[in-house]
Amino acid sequence: MSLTTLLTPTLSMDTALHLAGLAVVLALLSAVVSLAAGRARWVLRRVATPLLGCVGLAALAAGVMALLVGEVVSVTLPLGLPWLPWHIRLDALSAFFLAVIGVVTCAVGLYGPSYVRGFEYGKDSLTALGGFSGLFLTGMLLVVLADDAFLFMVAWELMSLSSYFLVAFHHEHAENRRAAFLYLLMAHVGGLMILLAYGVLAAFGDSFAFVDLRAAPVPAVWAGVAFALAFVGFGMKAGLVPLHAWLPEAHPVAPSHISALMSGVMLKVAVYGFIRVCFDLIGQIQWQWGVVVLAIGCLSALFGVLAALMQTDLKRLLAYSSVENLGIIFIALGLSLVFLSADFTELGALAFVAALYHCLNHALFKGLLFLGAGTILHSTHERDLDQMGGLLRRMPWTGLFFLVGVLSISALPPFNGFVSEWLTFQAALQAWQLDSGVLRSLIPIASAVLALTGALVAVTFVKVYGIAFLGQARSRHVRRAHRAPWGMLAGQGLLAVLCLALGVLPTWIIGLIDAVPRQVLGDGLPHAGASGWLWLTPVSPQTASYSGPLVVLMLAGIGLTAFWGLNHLWAKGAAVRWVRRGDAWDCGFAPPSSRMQYTATAFAQPIRRVFGMVFHIEESVTTQEDGSTRHRLRISDRFWGVLYLPIARAVESSARRVVRLQSGNVRVYLGWTLATLVGLLWIIT
Repeated sequence: MSLTTLLTPTLSMDTALHLAGLAVVLALLSAVVSLAAGRARWVLRRVATPLLGCVGLAALAAGVMALLVGEVVSVTLPLGLPWLPWHIRLDALSAFFLAVIGVVTCAVGLYGPSYVRGFEYGKDSLTALGGFSGLFLTGMLLVVLADDAFLFMVAWELMSLSSYFLVAFHHEHAENRRAAFLYLLMAHVGGLMILLAYGVLAAFGDSFAFVDLRAAPVPAVWAGVAFALAFVGFGMKAGLVPLHAWLPEAHPVAPSHISALMSGVMLKVAVYGFIRVCFDLIGQIQWQWGVVVLAIGCLSALFGVLAALMQTDLKRLLAYSSVENLGIIFIALGLSLVFLSADFTELGALAFVAALYHCLNHALFKGLLFLGAGTILHSTHERDLDQMGGLLRRMPWTGLFFLVGVLSISALPPFNGFVSEWLTFQAALQAWQLDSGVLRSLIPIASAVLALTGALVAVTFVKVYGIAFLGQARSRHVRRAHRAPWGMLAGQGLLAVLCLALGVLPTWIIGLIDAVPRQVLGDGLPHAGASGWLWLTPVSPQTASYSGPLVVLMLAGIGLTAFWGLNHLWAKGAAVRWVRRGDAWDCGFAPPSSRMQYTATAFAQPIRRVFGMVFHIEESVTTQEDGSTRHRLRISDRFWGVLYLPIARAVESSARRVVRLQSGNVRVYLGWTLATLVGLLWIIT
């Protein structure tokens, strides 16, 4: 008897919806408490931030309960416009993303009180931090619960505006204000595209309610227009290349627990919006959509990991890594669109589940890594990898949890990142079933890009962990790093345990997730648990299978064997003679120092030589007056110079021309007014 069968009699969709509503109310309460606190700076740490943990628990419980029941419940609220009330709907898709929001928010609720304690003695507004954090969560929760375009856009703007103030929290720095403005600008451009996509669908559905949009007979051409607008809008929020410019600027400057929410959760809300519109509301899937999504996903994955490898700022590196992981998610979604357009529903469901599972996995390990980066920043006041080193001695628990995140994001078994990428590969390997020779050729290329991306991710995070935690400290404040408070460790520990659990027992989790493709696509993975909970068989037991528990047992056996062998050799050697230990021969030079270690810049140098054309690189070596040499390296995003700077210059040039209209002469103004009036009358007549 399955877990769902045992629990369903005690669960109901109404209870799940009430829990989701409770999460929204608690998020609003957290914002209100912070805004009403005034000068009582301790309120954020003792009341508002712990309330976020309660929000996470309620959202997680609502999502899991709705997935177990597998039904749909909707309600109309007496809010909104007189002719357009707000509609709320809780189905399997929204339940899954509720659970994703909830699990990361629970960790932030544990982590946040200790982290924000350091802000109580600064000049930053804790009222703004707590208030906008609550509104940020409220917006994300309402986005996944909205069942009409009006409420969706209201919640979307609430999420974007509140996160803008969180990005600009340390507004005394000019680069933070610049990053916040860029984020706000691109968020509103993306929001406009999403609104236009809903407008196209509403033109044929005669309503903004999703139930009417879902049933609207949209012609193929206009369906393609709606898809393009939605893909640009949601892709901009997700940080897909080349619309990613805001992400590496905004995520690093926000407080670290907010960075974890933005990268781990907010980007997934954008994925939710794309799935809701393109898979659910439009419904008429075309193979060209899959090719476009697949190509952009490959570009984002490869460019994101290369840009991450070039970085020395830890949080900026993690931000670029989010671009890479969102690319992997959209590779899986592109595969799903391709298979669904060819009527291979089961294969489409497999790629769809792979995308959802990577959404959950990325939320866990990227949230863990951002919380770890925040702990390092809290203890050392340092983000530059070239100034770190030896942190494992000073911060052993943080080092352990960060290592779990590194192994997970590198897709190494038995951690969770391996399972979702393995599922994506299993879907891609079924391309031989397609009738189109073009598609059968494109998908193996995408698989090769995904494999190259995985190798580069491993290189990137070997660099991160080796430079930051191993070796010797490179600066005084890193040598004086102190251990993190228990609350910060508890938040990281929770996510670390889940990263391992979702890698060891994926069959149970995929059994829950399978409710989503069954509702949205009409089919699921019937063979995933055909061999029991021990084996994951996405296609069939004869094709491929994976067992996380057996991998754990194998690794434990290898470890115990190695430990026994080393102990045996040591005991045998000790019985013969005592071993005298001393420093390695140093050729008469001074003992090893931190200056002899590899830096993050040096580690990435070979890859930088190979893929140098992808970036704009300025490198020079100059000789100082005292005879010393100085190396200068500046790596910038080539998309910024090719795509964004020309647009910025065109806008500035247009603005200068418009300024000429403000001559200060009243007669000129009256003349422009008269010309405008004549033009409007001519248009009307």
